[in-house]
Amino acid sequence: MFQDFSAPPGIVPGGERLAALRAEMARQGLDGFLIPRADAHQGEYVPPADARLAYVTGFTGSAGIAVVLAERAALFVDGRYTLQAERQTDPASWTLQALHETPVGEWLDGAAPAGARIGFDPWLHGKAEIDALERRGLTAVAVETNPVDAIWADRPAPPAAPICPYPDELAGESAAQKRARIGRAVAEAGAGAAALTLPDSIAWLLNLRGGDIPRNPVPLAFAILHASGKAMLFLRPGQDADPALRAHLGPDVAIAGRDEFLSALRNIEGGALLDRRSSPLAVARALESAKVRIIWGEDPCVMPKAIKNAAERAGARAAHFRDGVAMARFLAWLDREAPSGALTEIAIAKRLEAERRATNALMDISFDTIAGAGPNGAIVHYRVTEATDRKLSPGELMLVDSGGQYLDGTTDITRTIAVGPPPEGAVRAFTLVLKGMIAVSRARFPLRTTGRDLDTMARAALWRAGFDYDHGTGHGIGAYLCVHEGPQSLSRRGAVALRPGMMVSNEPGYYRTGAFGIRIENLLLIEEASIPEGGDRAMMSFETLTLAPIDRRLVDPALLDAEERAWLDAYHARVRDTLKPALDARDGAWLEAATAPL
Repeated sequence: MFQDFSAPPGIVPGGERLAALRAEMARQGLDGFLIPRADAHQGEYVPPADARLAYVTGFTGSAGIAVVLAERAALFVDGRYTLQAERQTDPASWTLQALHETPVGEWLDGAAPAGARIGFDPWLHGKAEIDALERRGLTAVAVETNPVDAIWADRPAPPAAPICPYPDELAGESAAQKRARIGRAVAEAGAGAAALTLPDSIAWLLNLRGGDIPRNPVPLAFAILHASGKAMLFLRPGQDADPALRAHLGPDVAIAGRDEFLSALRNIEGGALLDRRSSPLAVARALESAKVRIIWGEDPCVMPKAIKNAAERAGARAAHFRDGVAMARFLAWLDREAPSGALTEIAIAKRLEAERRATNALMDISFDTIAGAGPNGAIVHYRVTEATDRKLSPGELMLVDSGGQYLDGTTDITRTIAVGPPPEGAVRAFTLVLKGMIAVSRARFPLRTTGRDLDTMARAALWRAGFDYDHGTGHGIGAYLCVHEGPQSLSRRGAVALRPGMMVSNEPGYYRTGAFGIRIENLLLIEEASIPEGGDRAMMSFETLTLAPIDRRLVDPALLDAEERAWLDAYHARVRDTLKPALDARDGAWLEAATAPL
């Protein structure tokens, strides 16, 4: 099994670790310290060695930040993690704050004493974040040694997994071609080189894959790309041992140790391009100390990586067909076995992984499967463990959010399944969520449309009923890379214009605390703009990649209009026609019934 179901240590008693941390803060002359869920790469995913927020607070969610003062401590999370944070933190030690209601700086205004020295690790924060604190009159102090590291006696070793070449035929472009193309973009930005810190950017640029972060096939590396197209790659000891890797990189990519990254930055000529959102402040300060001109802009790999080429699009379709077959087999099994009341969340997650493994193409799952039965489905990013595992009972909903990593693509799908008679209110809520999901799937939209515009479409039916959900509607997806990829998103903050070739998830939801959770998710590929029949302006649209039935038992046809019913019937016909030939007779018969017209 890729997924580990062992229980986390439980609520971390705040007193002992906070006391040790405060003693170390005092030793360093600090009145407060910031602990983000971040590493030196500023990505969403962190290895165990960088899970400082979890070590200090017990909170294991994928986003959050803690602030520790001499007498107070607060953990800030967004709406996805409110329930999880309540379960995992010690209320005697931590005050929970909603990030969207009380930003960190605002809380510090009222909590920190005048003139307080607030420490931060410059590898774990960007320039804009620290600038915002200093504009509020706070004194932000960069530390040489992270106080959490100083008290973390059994801190795991940093990862150094093997790195392997990624085939050009799957990438659709050689690494040399990418380096030349992105090097020209660096020059056009007025820089002599770009400092790259995002692991998926480096993996994409150099056609590499690694294993430093579970579920994400990337190496935790740094890189410098010169405008000439030449590059330097900074790795941990032993990661460059494979002769095939050196042969793949070629003579125009030098390899050095991670500890040489800052010194190499200081030798950049012609200015350094830094991403204003993802570059650690430590990088900027190293350049400033060497008087290297900084050009603040965008990571030059992010947008090209987001726009999938023909080979990546073909790979995505192949991966989703393969994944769809596994999902159909899994859903058929679940329908047969769930009415017994004997299935547990762990058993369900294990069976789904087994079906993906049966494709003989699974490299990893793309994230730990969210298998939430009944009330656990209302925890948006629920992770089942041996301590939380519960049986799925008739009369409940089962929310399963999962995905696979295949050499040719990454998948992410959510289905919500009824077991016996649905609970009160579930059919109406599910149908309203479905209406939003269909609205996005059917959308036609002009160039320069942002994800924010489509996010509103997904929520409209829920809003009319007085419902909503506290997460974005969609995120970008990598090509055998990270399951969450930018810069595009369908969310209230989705300000990036959508472009043909981008992939996004479409996953509206509804969550009733203590009762059930609902989410329906397909992955979409943005198609080239074309002029609709009778129109005069080109409009983009979506190709739906995901292939799996949507539970018709949870759909109230009376709440759908004719076009919505037609879309669902057409989608189910496509799922049936595509997947049924790959299924055995029993699963094929189940699929036939599950995709019957409304």
